[in-house]
Amino acid sequence: MTDIINLDRYFERIGFSGKATPDLATLTAIHAAHVSAIPFEGINPLLRRPVDLDLPSLQRKLVDSRRGGYCYEHNGVLRAALEAIGFKVTGLGGRVRWNAPPDSPLGPKTHMLLKVDLPDGPYLTDVGFGACVLDAPLRLVADVEQTTAMGTYRMTETDGRLWLAVKRAGGWRMMYVFDLIPQLPSDYELGNWYTSTNPAVPFPTPLVMERVTGERRFKLVNRHLIIEARDGEQVSTRMLESASELRQVLDETFNVASPVPIEELWAIIGRAGA
Repeated sequence: MTDIINLDRYFERIGFSGKATPDLATLTAIHAAHVSAIPFEGINPLLRRPVDLDLPSLQRKLVDSRRGGYCYEHNGVLRAALEAIGFKVTGLGGRVRWNAPPDSPLGPKTHMLLKVDLPDGPYLTDVGFGACVLDAPLRLVADVEQTTAMGTYRMTETDGRLWLAVKRAGGWRMMYVFDLIPQLPSDYELGNWYTSTNPAVPFPTPLVMERVTGERRFKLVNRHLIIEARDGEQVSTRMLESASELRQVLDETFNVASPVPIEELWAIIGRAGA
């Protein structure tokens, strides 16, 4: 395996069979196919296993295996694929605001996202924000509501930073804030280490998973399975009651193979609570 992604294998993994050209139609189709096929999941940090960001490791885990990952992994794979097709891609860093009080200070850059430059302007492309996975690229413009199959989004600009928010049942909710400063691999390595090891960050403690299709958003937080429709409208919610239920949900809903015996994973999330 080389440091160049195997595009044929990636396309097979996400179920993309169209003509791959560096245009908006291809970008949109690949984005939607990626988030539908490869789930967001943080099993490695939960198991205290390292999250490797080199391309061969990312391809083995997300492309060649029935595994997912979080932002650095998803957007790392997507960036490699888009660049192989011929897109101009810039890696950016975001400061997560999903659970932050509105007046709290900005935290560190712990999220990876991508800027893709197209003839009609730049687009935000992000297949790895696990609290609310984007199902389509967004135009990189402020103060315009943008709709996708599964959501409504809006960016605002303040002091040179762009704030991305999503419309939910209770109103607008802030996702993250970012600027257009290109990030270095070392920036991502530091953010990845912090995100995968710091107990104050969600991933080392609960099991977090998400997958989004054109019609439904599936979320798993420990034993709590939530299914949502557009704009976060809740369709159903239930608590998993056994390791066999967890195995079924991982297999059928998220298409994930646990890297450890399912009973071990069940015991870990049981200790973490509901």
